[in-house]
Amino acid sequence: MEKPDSAAKKRLSHPRIRLLLLLWSMVTALPFGARAQRAEQTRILRAALAAIRPDRPVAAFDLDSTILVNKVRQARIMREYGRLRGDARLAGCAPVAVQSWELRDTMRRCGLSESEIETVVPDIRDFWRDRFFSSEYCKDDTPAAGAHDYLRAVLAAGGEILYITGRHEQMGPGTLESFRRAGFPLPDGERVQLWLKPALADDDDRWKEICHARLQQLRGLACAFDNEPTHVNAYKRSFPDAVVVHLDTDHSRRPVEVHPDVPSIHDFVMEPGE
Repeated sequence: MEKPDSAAKKRLSHPRIRLLLLLWSMVTALPFGARAQRAEQTRILRAALAAIRPDRPVAAFDLDSTILVNKVRQARIMREYGRLRGDARLAGCAPVAVQSWELRDTMRRCGLSESEIETVVPDIRDFWRDRFFSSEYCKDDTPAAGAHDYLRAVLAAGGEILYITGRHEQMGPGTLESFRRAGFPLPDGERVQLWLKPALADDDDRWKEICHARLQQLRGLACAFDNEPTHVNAYKRSFPDAVVVHLDTDHSRRPVEVHPDVPSIHDFVMEPGE
């Protein structure tokens, strides 16, 4: 598919167009978690490990909603905002109330009415953004189920771990702290690397394209894991021989379907002996 030109990008970024695309995706797309089949998960994960070999050792992992869960981070921000506004419902927000990236969903689960939500949304956006994309808050992230053991399995199979994320460089210290807490392999410049985009304002999709170009210069990509349909589809185009896996957790709700040749999983838990 050809990339949209700058005029097309401007049209797609118009608020009314974005709203229509969001509504369309909510109507037509599968709910989060509906594409993955638990019975197939171990087979998919083992196939990715089996793809690792000396001439193709790299296993690429996205962070948010892939190997890390940011619900604790999001709930913390909502609680702080609730205390600031004196709203006990938001001040009591628990991670279980966070089911997607959409702040409205979280506020709805915390008990706010639709009219209250519409009043709050314009005010909370900057408050949320200033904290969510910060090193201090991302250190609260927790590991996805099975991620710790799977990352270790990649290294045991002779693989190299490459964390590729849309997080920017200033989030690095908090990201590494969450790695330590989760027991993830830490970047060492050799078998484990972390690629952060230079600045918050850099476009995530463009950053992933840059990373793919860098990957082409490295030894081969064995497997890749990401939660965004746009990104797993791009991996499949750039690296057709790699095992590309979609994490069926949550995503930006853009109206993009996962390529039919890309399998989906819920998390990284494998059944023993399979």
